[in-house]
Amino acid sequence: MYAYLGAIWNCRFFWLSLVRMDLRSRYRGSMLGIFWSLLHPIAMTAILCVVFSCVFGQDLRTYAPLVFTGLTFWGFLGAALVQGCNCFFLGEPYIRQHPAPMAIYPLRTVLGAAFHSSIALGLAIIIGLLVGPDTQSNPSATRWHQLLALPSLLPTCLLILLFGWSLSILFGLLNVRFRDTRYLVEIGLQGLFYLTPIMYRIDALPFKDKHRLILLLQCNPLVPFLDLIRDPILLGHIPSWTSYALAATVVLVLGTAAMAALWIEERQLIFHL
Repeated sequence: MYAYLGAIWNCRFFWLSLVRMDLRSRYRGSMLGIFWSLLHPIAMTAILCVVFSCVFGQDLRTYAPLVFTGLTFWGFLGAALVQGCNCFFLGEPYIRQHPAPMAIYPLRTVLGAAFHSSIALGLAIIIGLLVGPDTQSNPSATRWHQLLALPSLLPTCLLILLFGWSLSILFGLLNVRFRDTRYLVEIGLQGLFYLTPIMYRIDALPFKDKHRLILLLQCNPLVPFLDLIRDPILLGHIPSWTSYALAATVVLVLGTAAMAALWIEERQLIFHL
């Protein structure tokens, strides 16, 4: 395990150069450049706010930051899954020529997605500070509390990065064996979007009997990651240890599964590309 991570670190200049190459090729010739990464969450936030702020009876001042932070996380998750499915095919020329740990190719994809999501996250922090904390959910919160809680995003970003890396490894390996995996992932993400509180709060749903839905959402492994992002930005307090523990457990389980899958498939992977 440690030797494998050491080999990944020794190749850091190689996979960092791949990430830079991906970013440059993506925005080459574009007038807006990296600001295109903000266009999708901003446009989706505007659309969802126009429609669902009335449905859920939410104030736009607090609802728009809620949706934008949720879409920031969702954009990273979608990129890690969909692009991660093709990470080994994208790295096939290097795999055939350069003997390096296979985990660097999913890492390449995840770091690119993390770069774009970090821009959106920075904008979400600015919006949260300008709007101020949601005093309806946390009456004692102030902007000073927000500033003190923001450093908690550092371990959160690390957990989310490891989460995305593990998913990219697993689905990248699965897509090598079963080429329809990417299309199934795209369909699954559409359904999962509505089962994840991206555009709504559970307590704001206009249903009298919400117990079954709450139970279903409590089983959603994405919810702790959303809490880790939203609590410091929107509520102005450090996330609970329960949220950290749940997110870390999800990362540990997926990371262990990803390392086991790599250990089994790494030597045979080249024969299936």
